[in-house]
Amino acid sequence: MSLPCRDCIAGHVHEGTAQGKITKLHGLDTYVVEPKAGVKPQGLVVMLHDGLGLPFINNQLLADKFAKNGGFLVYLPDFYDGRPIPTHLIPVIDKISKPKTWLETFSIPFYIFQVALTMVPFIIRTRESVCKPRVLSFFQALRTSPPPFETNDLKIGAAGFCWGGKYTVLLAQDNPSSRVHRNAEQSSSQALLPLIDCGFTAHPSSVSVPKDIEKVVLPLSVAIGDVDMMMSGPKILQMREILEKKKAGDHEVCIMPGAKHGFTARMDPSDKHQVECAAKAEEQAINWFRRWFG
Repeated sequence: MSLPCRDCIAGHVHEGTAQGKITKLHGLDTYVVEPKAGVKPQGLVVMLHDGLGLPFINNQLLADKFAKNGGFLVYLPDFYDGRPIPTHLIPVIDKISKPKTWLETFSIPFYIFQVALTMVPFIIRTRESVCKPRVLSFFQALRTSPPPFETNDLKIGAAGFCWGGKYTVLLAQDNPSSRVHRNAEQSSSQALLPLIDCGFTAHPSSVSVPKDIEKVVLPLSVAIGDVDMMMSGPKILQMREILEKKKAGDHEVCIMPGAKHGFTARMDPSDKHQVECAAKAEEQAINWFRRWFG
């Protein structure tokens, strides 16, 4: 895994009360939120969180929006096993990033030490060899278990943000070794089938372009800003070119002018442009899932 950028942690903690509940699903603590009362879910969306994980209120509020505005059942599993980046690092990153007086520069080594003390162990315990099996196991359990609501064909979408974007891309690659037989209530076929039906990712981290993108075969939608610190402009354009050369209409890359890394989950609520970019990405994701769940 590559080192997180400043914008992987920086941002704003949003105000609000989460509408879902946390329960244990397939071995992981999972935030579960349903659509509005009386609305039958169109499908199941599994959110793959950013570095601040399941406890971060912003991630829970984002899950609430997907459930309410999209009409989906939404799961937000704890893929970090209870050890995300703590929110107390957000103001520390802000202190490092903001303009400083000559005197304030003397405090920078202390703040950098604080960040390193937390981030080095985090990077080690969330390396791909640890987290990838955890992610795949959760989705495999979803596919092989009875559906969580009455349906003859459970549709599953992956929605990855920052850290979770990498794993959404990996799921969209549909590696044959990760496929499973669907639950008997869903299919009598003996064929091994993909774990998801489609994926959406906003400002993904640690995605290798072109290597990771060339392997994508399942429908994938990407929302990314043109000033994303985790992916350069030329790489963003290369990603779009690769995806759009695949089967027409199965993939899309929407580039948001002026949007930074993390703009969907940790945007400044007082910044009109950031709010508009986050709303566009949410609408993009909801429309994408509705299309492939239909």
